Amino acid sequence: MPPSDPTADASGRLDRFLILGAVCLAGLVLPLSFTGPPVAIPAIAAELGGSPVALNWMTNAFMLAFGSCLMAAGTLADTYGRKRIFAIGIVSYAVVSLLLALAPNLTTLNALRIVQGIAAALALAGGNAALSQEFHGPGRIRAFSLLGTSFGLGLAFGPSLAGWLVQAQGWRAVFLSSLVIAALATVFGLPRMRESRDPAATGLDWRGSLSSTAMLALLTVGVLEAPERGWSDPWVLAALAGAALLLALFVRVETRAARPMLDLSLFRLPRFVGAQLLPIGTGLCYLVLIIVLPVRLIGIHGHSALDAGLLMIALSAPMLVVPILAAVLSHRIAAGALCGAGLLLAAAGLVWLGAIAGDASPAQLIAPMLLIGTGSAVPWGLMDGLAISVVPKERAGMAAGVFGASRVSGEGLAIAVAAAALASLLKLRLHDLGALDGHALAEAAQRLATGDAARAQALLPALDPAVLLRSYDEAFAWLMYGLAGVTAAIAWLAYVLLGNASAHEPAAMPDRVGEDIEEDIGAAAAAREAAC
Repeated sequence: MPPSDPTADASGRLDRFLILGAVCLAGLVLPLSFTGPPVAIPAIAAELGGSPVALNWMTNAFMLAFGSCLMAAGTLADTYGRKRIFAIGIVSYAVVSLLLALAPNLTTLNALRIVQGIAAALALAGGNAALSQEFHGPGRIRAFSLLGTSFGLGLAFGPSLAGWLVQAQGWRAVFLSSLVIAALATVFGLPRMRESRDPAATGLDWRGSLSSTAMLALLTVGVLEAPERGWSDPWVLAALAGAALLLALFVRVETRAARPMLDLSLFRLPRFVGAQLLPIGTGLCYLVLIIVLPVRLIGIHGHSALDAGLLMIALSAPMLVVPILAAVLSHRIAAGALCGAGLLLAAAGLVWLGAIAGDASPAQLIAPMLLIGTGSAVPWGLMDGLAISVVPKERAGMAAGVFGASRVSGEGLAIAVAAAALASLLKLRLHDLGALDGHALAEAAQRLATGDAARAQALLPALDPAVLLRSYDEAFAWLMYGLAGVTAAIAWLAYVLLGNASAHEPAAMPDRVGEDIEEDIGAAAAAREAAC
C-alpha cells in the first residue's frame, strides 16, 4: 500500500471543514429568515403599508413554503444529486434575498417570501444530505452538532440582529444580511462539495411528493392560523381535516410505490421514531419560551425591548457550547440517556420558572433560563445526526427531508398549542375573577396572551390592572408546569426509543431497507464490472 500523501490529507480536511462551514452558514441563515423579519414588520408597514393579516403573512408565507417542501426536497437531493440541490437552493436563496431587499410593495414581498421558503427547503435538505456523505462515525455527530448549534443560534439571535439592523440601516438590511451569509456559503463551500446521489433512484415519486407537500402545506396553514382564529374556527378545522386526509392518501401511495420517497418501514425502527420526537421536545421547552418570554417581559411587565433581549441571552447562550459538549459526551454516553437527561433538565427549569414567575425580579429568572437552555441544547446538538444515521447513506436526502419536515411541523405545532393553552388558561382565570362577558372575555384573554395588556384592560375595565397582571402570571406558571410535564414524558420516550446505542452508531435496518441496501450494493458492483 503506497503511503498516504500528507498534503492531500490536509487538503481533504480543509475541504471538509469548508463544506461544513458552508452548510452551517446555511443552517444559520435559514432560521434567521424566520425569526428576523417579524421584528421589521413595523418598519415595513410604515413604508409599504398593508393590513395586519397581510403583514403577518410575510412570516407565514416563508414557513408555509419551507415546511411543506422539505420532504420533497430531500427526495430530490437523493435523486438528482445533493450538491446540485444544495446549489440550486442556496443560490436561489441569495438571489431572492436581494430581490426582497428591493421589493416595491407588500404583495411582491410576500410572494418572494414563498420562493425564499422553497429555496430554503432545497438548501437545508441538500446540505444536510451532502454533509452526511463527507463525515463518518464520531466526526459525523460532531459535524451535525455544529449544524444544530448554527440552527439554534439563528433562531435565538435572529430577533436581536434584525432589531439592530432595522434601527441602524432600515428593514431592507435584514434581507441583505441573508444575502451576504448565503453568498459566503456559496463561494467557500459549494466548489469543494462532492456530488453524490442514491444509485438506486429511479426518478421522483411525483404522487408521493405532491401528496406530502399538500399535506404539510395544509397542516402548516392550520397550525399558523389556529392561535389567531381559534382551534374551532371552520377554516382551521378544514385545513387540519384536509391534512389528515392527505396523510392517509400519502401513506396509501407510499405503501404501493416501488421506490417510495418515504420508506414507511423506517417507522418500525425505535431510533427513527425517537429522533422525530426530539424536535417536539425542544420546541416545547425552548422555542415556546423564545416566543412567550419576550411577550411577557415587554407587553405584560413593561420592560424595554433592549432589557428583554439581554435577558433572553440566558436562554440562548448555552447553544454556543452545550451542543459541542454533547457531541463529545456521545462517545461515552448513549444518545438516549443524553437526550433524555437534557430534556429532564429543561423540564426542571420550566417548573422552577413557573414557581417564581409571579414574584421574581428579571435577574432571578436567569438561573432557570440557563437551566432550560442548557437542557434543551443537549438533544438539539444530537438530533440532526441521529435522524441521518438511522438510514443508509444512499437515502440521506430522504432522512434529512423527513426530519426537517417533522421538525418544522412539530415545532410549529408546539408553539401554536402553547399559545392556545395560554389563552385558554387566561380565559379560565379571568372567568373565575368575575369577568362574565363571553366575547370580551375571550378577546381579552387572547390580547393578554399576545402581550397587549392595554387592550385587555380596555375590554375588561372593571378589573384592576394589578389583577390582570396577577392573572397572567398565574396562567403563565400553569403553562410552564404543563410544558414541563410533556417535556418530561418526551424525555422518557426518547430514552426508551433511542436505547443504548451511540449517537454515531448506525441502527439495524428493517427488512425492506436492508433489501434496498443489498440491491444498491449489487447494482454498484455490476456498474464497476461493466466499467472495467
